[in-house]
Amino acid sequence: MPDHDAIYQSEADRYDRLISREDWEGNLSVAMEKIRPADGLDIVELGAGTGRLTRLLASCARRIVAFDAAAAMLDAAHDRLAAEGTIDRVALHVADHRTASVPPGSADLILSGWSIAYDVCRPEFEPERLDFLLARWNAMLRTNGTILIIETLGTGVTSPAPPARLIPYYDALTAAGFEATSIRTDYRFASVEEAESLSRFFFGDTLADRVAAENLTTLPECTGLWWRHGHRDG
Repeated sequence: MPDHDAIYQSEADRYDRLISREDWEGNLSVAMEKIRPADGLDIVELGAGTGRLTRLLASCARRIVAFDAAAAMLDAAHDRLAAEGTIDRVALHVADHRTASVPPGSADLILSGWSIAYDVCRPEFEPERLDFLLARWNAMLRTNGTILIIETLGTGVTSPAPPARLIPYYDALTAAGFEATSIRTDYRFASVEEAESLSRFFFGDTLADRVAAENLTTLPECTGLWWRHGHRDG
């Protein structure tokens, strides 16, 4: 399996090329809008990466404070937000999930996409790490605030098939009062060659070999969204 930490530190542009092919039908923005419309919100984003979610929300949010542990990812995010003319609504800061912070009671929405699992599953789920994060986020939220977490339910599958090591984490979110739904976020590549190359780069040989063998340019993927409205303990 590729070293994702190394990718985030040194392969920001290639990673952004991969995720630019993801969710080609636009299902994610529709699902997020149903959970909590972003118009006029003060948003805190954790694990912002190259700014994929930031870019979806920056034109309608009041302000986004986006954190990532990898400076290279935020440099790429800055360039893309600047090109789209929305950088003035976004503050980018280098920090991991456990140190990222904003003033108490200042966030309407705390958002993290495909990121928290790296912190709370190392590689097995550690409940105390999730408890620590939820307590920090609750302190940052306004009374009617929302926490929204997005994580994988499997790439290369047409119905949810989450990695086994993540299931206890997902169960813990449900136990903590989070609602959940699943959507398709399929990749659409320009060619089989691009699909194989980018799949091998991030997902590894098994999936890339399947892409090549089946001549895939569309790669199915399932994604989960977990959300909780209201400021509460735990």
